[in-house]
Order: sequence, then structure tokens, then C-alpha cells
Amino acid sequence: MSTSKENSSLSAKVIYDLTSFTHLDYPNHLSCIVWFSGCNMRCDYCYNKDIVFAKDGKYSYNDILDFLKTRVNLLEAVVLSGGEASSYDLVPFCRKIKELGFKIKLDTNGTNFLHIKELIEEDLLDYIALDYKAPKAKFTQITHSNKYDEFSKTLDYLINSDIEFEARTTLHAELLDAGDVNDIMADLKKRGYKTPFYIQEFLDTGENIAGLSAPKSKFERALLHDTLEVTFR
Repeated sequence: MSTSKENSSLSAKVIYDLTSFTHLDYPNHLSCIVWFSGCNMRCDYCYNKDIVFAKDGKYSYNDILDFLKTRVNLLEAVVLSGGEASSYDLVPFCRKIKELGFKIKLDTNGTNFLHIKELIEEDLLDYIALDYKAPKAKFTQITHSNKYDEFSKTLDYLINSDIEFEARTTLHAELLDAGDVNDIMADLKKRGYKTPFYIQEFLDTGENIAGLSAPKSKFERALLHDTLEVTFR
């Protein structure tokens, strides 16, 4: 990419917000979170609806890079989240982040396979958190998208690559039951996934895409198979 074209791409305002400090989102690393505008899914439980429906952002890549220059030796990593960060061509941005010495974690739904593959091939990512939204039978119902096959391709690619990554599922007991979670774990195991599987409890912020409230029924953890090591968050 030419310098002028790169500068132009880095001036695009596609970032909805910035969380300047977290010790929770990237295991064992002090990080900031860059929230990208827009998403190609409409997950029922998603509480980032303002980000998902945003058409543009408040900050450019350059704005974030200016911030990061003030955090060298203070933060260790940058988390790219959203929305869906992988909807964008992140290569020029990630190169600049790497030049500043930061690690990069990507939170993704896995539906932009070519973008994710390019980032990994360019050695621009250190860690990926892949959202396994639902078993195939419920995937469209919960995400309101028809992108299971794209997600599946990314999952296989990550399992067969050397990149450090985790698979995680957000759990609302009225959307997914123990049988659904067992199906997800069986699928992961069959594909060759060997590391811990993370379950994130639904966060009731009072506002989400489907207007869900906290589930009235309790999720039966005792019904989960011991297919994989499971960590609840």
C-alpha cells in the first residue's frame, strides 16, 4: 500500500469508542479496547446495540494511534472488538500498533475469514477470542444471520494454525440449554479443539437487541458433559 493510500485509510472514522484501560479482556495483559462500529450479526443478547447499529465512528485509526503513543510502556496490548472489528481491513492499523510494541488481541464472530487469515499470515495477531454463538441448528435464530459456514471455516483454520485462541459462548438460559452447549463442545472436540472452552453468562444491562431480561430459569450446569474443560465467566 502506498504511503498516501495508507494515510488515507488510517484517517477513516470507523471506531465507535475506546476503553483506555482494562485488565480483564486479554488474559494477563494490561490493555485498552478499541470498539469498531457496526456488525454483520444481530445477536439477541447483545448489549452493545449502539455499536452494532452505528453507521460510522467517532475516532479514526490515527486518533487511536496517537493515544497509543502516550501508552507505550504503560499498556501491553490492544484489544480489537466491536461490533465486528474483522469487517474492516485491519492490516495497516495493526502494523502501526505492532511498530509501537503492543500485542494485539482480536474479538471476533469469525465471519470474515479472509481478513482474519491475512492478519494471522502477516503475524499481526497474538490472541483471538472466537465467539461460538450457537450450534448450527440455532445459529440463524440467535444471530439473525446466515453465516454459520463462514464461522465454521474460520474455526477450522484457527484450530489448525499456531495462533493462540479461545472459543467462547455467551449463555442466556432461555436461548441455549445444556444440550445446546453440549452440542457446541462435541463439535469443538471433533474438530480438534483442545484448550479450555469459555462460557460467558448473559449480562443484563437493561438494554439489548432483543429486549431480553435475565433468564427466569436456571442453567443446569450439572447436565454439561465433560467433553472439554469449561470455564465460566
